[in-house]
Amino acid sequence: MSNEYIFSSESVTEGHPDKVCDLIADTVLDACLEQDKKSHVACEVLCKEGNVILAGEITTGASLDYEALVRKAIRHIGYTDPKEAFNADTVKITNLITKQSPEINQGVDQATSLSRDQGAGDQGIMFGYATNETLELMPLPILLAHKLARGLADDRKSRAVRWLRPDGKTQVSVEYVDGKPTRVMDVVVSTQHSADTNRETTCDYVKTALIPKVLGRWNDPSIKLHVNPTGSFVLGGPSADCGVTGRKIIVDTYGGFARHGGGAFSGKDPSKVDRSAAYFCRYVARQLVEAGLANRAEIQVAYAIGEAQPVSIKVDTFGTGDEKKAVTFVKKFDFRPAAIIDKLDLLRPIYKTTTNYGHFGKAGLSWEK
Repeated sequence: MSNEYIFSSESVTEGHPDKVCDLIADTVLDACLEQDKKSHVACEVLCKEGNVILAGEITTGASLDYEALVRKAIRHIGYTDPKEAFNADTVKITNLITKQSPEINQGVDQATSLSRDQGAGDQGIMFGYATNETLELMPLPILLAHKLARGLADDRKSRAVRWLRPDGKTQVSVEYVDGKPTRVMDVVVSTQHSADTNRETTCDYVKTALIPKVLGRWNDPSIKLHVNPTGSFVLGGPSADCGVTGRKIIVDTYGGFARHGGGAFSGKDPSKVDRSAAYFCRYVARQLVEAGLANRAEIQVAYAIGEAQPVSIKVDTFGTGDEKKAVTFVKKFDFRPAAIIDKLDLLRPIYKTTTNYGHFGKAGLSWEK
């Protein structure tokens, strides 16, 4: 990158149609793990108007009431208005879930794996990233975008702002000089609102309440604000737009600041390295930066389905540290799926807490320690 540039990242609220689907999928996953830690879950969800479709593959000893789980998740988000097509009480739920393929299971199960170790649930590449530009070791643009989106949800759920509705998106553009963030240039906030709320009210709330509270020291009068740029945002959520699991993979990770292997997280148990190995790569990248070996670092790992040992591990410090020492440091970690699951204690019903406002940079998660 050049010495001076502007980088932008976006986030979405929990009422965004894709995030509705992600939360339903992680709710199902948590319910499985609560009863059976050996559950193999790959839950996919589609929401549109008054319909929720569950699909994917689940093998578990758990006894689940899928309909109750779906309605509980939708109610938690806040879609309870009976006048809307998409609401917790009246949505039609279609269940197309089947069991996991036995051929995949035999490679994941330690007892039947050719390597006699828990193999990766699929082939693929995963990335983890950390930077010391913030206390959370996250890039500033995505960190602030998440905080704005969460701020919208907090003000809505606390009833501090009664006209806010669940759907919304945020975007933050940050100026960088010599690799360091210097100021926030632009902020975009698009928030769903009640029909009797005008744009002036929305703009005033964002400018005088949300931005100062959330941005803190990064707030500045020179920031260019873009609030509900179309003029109105009454129709939102799955009532107006289709949602699908796994469509917010950049929002879920580093806001585009690091590379992405393409695998989504939500609805997948930790035998799926798309999720567990991405979490572990973040954990290792954090350790590397915290050890002072680099100002920022990206870890890539690759797997073959059914095999425990990674195909490759790559470390990039972007010229901000000692590359050889960084590689030596990273290769001390055990990247086998079973070791990752044990190290991060991943067979717990923790996944609903990861779904929204990023899977990284939040306190209380084992890969963020």
